[in-house]
Amino acid sequence: KLDTIGIQITYCNIETEEIRRFKEERSSADLSVWFEGLIHEYVKWARYICHHNMRRQECLKELPFPYPYRDGQKELAVDVYRSIARKRNLFIQAPTGVGKTLSTIYPSLKAMGEGHGEKLFYLTAKTITRSVAEDAFSILRKESGLYFNTVTITAKEKLCIMEKPDCNPQACIRAKGHYDRVNDAVYEIIGDVDGITREKVLEYAGRYQICPFEFCLDISNWVDGIICDYNYVFDPNVRLKRYFDQGEPGQGYLFLVDEAHNLVDRGRNMYSAVLCKEDFLEVKKVVKEHSRKLERILEKCNKVLLEYKRECQDEYRVMENIGALALQLMNLLGEMENFLEREQEEKVRSAVLEFSFEVRHFLNMYDLLDENYVIYTYHGAEGRFYLTLFCVNPKVNLQECLNKGRGTVFFSATLLPMGYYRSLFSTREDDYAICAKSPFPRENLKLMIARDVSSKYTRRGQEEYGKLAQYILQTVTVKKGNYMVFFPSYKMLQDVYEIFEEKSSGMGLQSVLQSGNMTEGEKEEFLERFEGDQDGTLVGFCVMGGIFSEGIDLTGEKLIGAILVGTGLPQVGYEREILKNYYDEKNRAGFEYAYRYPGMNKVLQSAGRVIRTKEDRGIVLLLDERFLQRAYRELFPVEWGGYEICSLEDERGRVEEFWGD
Repeated sequence: KLDTIGIQITYCNIETEEIRRFKEERSSADLSVWFEGLIHEYVKWARYICHHNMRRQECLKELPFPYPYRDGQKELAVDVYRSIARKRNLFIQAPTGVGKTLSTIYPSLKAMGEGHGEKLFYLTAKTITRSVAEDAFSILRKESGLYFNTVTITAKEKLCIMEKPDCNPQACIRAKGHYDRVNDAVYEIIGDVDGITREKVLEYAGRYQICPFEFCLDISNWVDGIICDYNYVFDPNVRLKRYFDQGEPGQGYLFLVDEAHNLVDRGRNMYSAVLCKEDFLEVKKVVKEHSRKLERILEKCNKVLLEYKRECQDEYRVMENIGALALQLMNLLGEMENFLEREQEEKVRSAVLEFSFEVRHFLNMYDLLDENYVIYTYHGAEGRFYLTLFCVNPKVNLQECLNKGRGTVFFSATLLPMGYYRSLFSTREDDYAICAKSPFPRENLKLMIARDVSSKYTRRGQEEYGKLAQYILQTVTVKKGNYMVFFPSYKMLQDVYEIFEEKSSGMGLQSVLQSGNMTEGEKEEFLERFEGDQDGTLVGFCVMGGIFSEGIDLTGEKLIGAILVGTGLPQVGYEREILKNYYDEKNRAGFEYAYRYPGMNKVLQSAGRVIRTKEDRGIVLLLDERFLQRAYRELFPVEWGGYEICSLEDERGRVEEFWGD
């Protein structure tokens, strides 16, 4: 009941022990106004949460499926619901056309309606699959009356209004006063928009003059579903700390992992780390005139790496222990932090800061070292020497992230063999796994395997390339339309194309070639050739495992055939050989884990471009006799049963028979 009260805030400088106090006196009337204003704001948000959650739960309990179920779709949805209700992981191999996106999102929403989850994370590897998820939620809102808001998180670089992100208020006009305006912006957008896309984030961020990326992250706190890249959940450097660096395991998060086959390499990359010896010398030059102590520690690290370099007589060397370097790196990181607190020169600060991030990540990954890692050194280009902590199997690290949620559904059209993916994504023995049936008539697909040609290195040459070119020519000249030919490398693509061009001269065929490092505009232009109406025949020459071999949707007459040259085996390299040796020791399946399984995944993805709807008809031609080996045939999906074996002499006749010519 005092009329006034004194308040004081005290600051202490830890290093100098200097004390500074700031005192104010406030009246009871002033504090009442302040308190009532604060509570008014609080009640506004509390009321929103209460009403929104009640309405959402009522909607989800009664939510109908938007369309009549396709064959196998209802069973798939039931399996997803059960796995979430039982707090299990589920692996789904589901061919194109099953409707994987709706078949996983819908039962997840129903599970949330029954109290089996609080927030849904739809995780993707590519931008195009994020659009598919946005469309699925949009369909459910339009056709089923779904009340459930989502936000799509986009990378900072794609949202930032500046040429290069700089979150200093002196550099960015949006950063200055951001926190004074962001709450009103969040409240407005979640009240106005159900499906908050990148475009909506930019629109409202511009209206309120706030940072679009931070705005996007703040929105995620208040929505029911988040559509984002894998790294926002799994990557230790990027994951959303507000969800995954705090709290107990088993929170009410549901994870839907789309195109899950991509998580193999992504997972390995997220939990691996690399240091380059020459980087230490470059930073040492930068700090030489600024800190003798930091220079000395950098030199000590360099000497250890120099010793590793001398010991690495071959192209690469696997190491058992790097404890000596790790100790020096800890000292280095501590001294770099001290240096950054003192140093004012921007160029020097920037160089040390960037390098400190690399060292910190390396030490963080060093702390995770276990039997799932291999340490190795190798000699790189231009005389540079590298030390790598290679996460061969990311399952332990991924599982730690998955434990933050209630249940996870991994799904893809190419999740074969299932045991391979389960061994890389999860440590649990009680995971579920199902293979969904294709809803498409088997007779709509003509699958042929050539028995007289191969892409083996020992067979490559003009004679073999001539046969490959002849196979392509015979296939694409039976019926006018669009075709894609997939090769194991750009070099083979170019070599075979030159022969094909010579053979097809004067036939009026059109060709378009994928090239390395295509710009976004060039990619769009390439695909537009297939999207447009044309009377003749278009042949796209592409690379297997590249940007046009998955994630694109060319339905109907937009693509009527895919010709696959080779088994998709990755190129031999340090890490592939390390993987092979590692799994030979683990389960005697080194070649399978390092080469065959990743290669067949590329094959299945490329072949999957042809049949996208019930009405589609098309040809898939596998040009490599190795596909007839049992080890490869066992990896074929169910819908590939009934394939035909052909030769150069009878292949054209089989194609003509299929098209009815």
